[in-house]
Amino acid sequence: MKVLFEINDKAYERMEDFAAEKDISVSEFIRRALLERLEDEEDIRAADKAMAAYRANPISYPHDEFWARMGV
Repeated sequence: MKVLFEINDKAYERMEDFAAEKDISVSEFIRRALLERLEDEEDIRAADKAMAAYRANPISYPHDEFWARMGV
């Protein structure tokens, strides 16, 4: 799938510089950056969900008890 967007010249030059440093095309740089951002957003969503679950039931354990529960 192709995506088209507009960006100012300064930002494009910055992307060109970063892409050149990594010896990749600007398109590949954008693709990688977007995929990394999507992964970051998924991680944030999971962390928010975990924090909400903890706040609903705020139980914590000392390290030794935690590791014992993990079977270590």
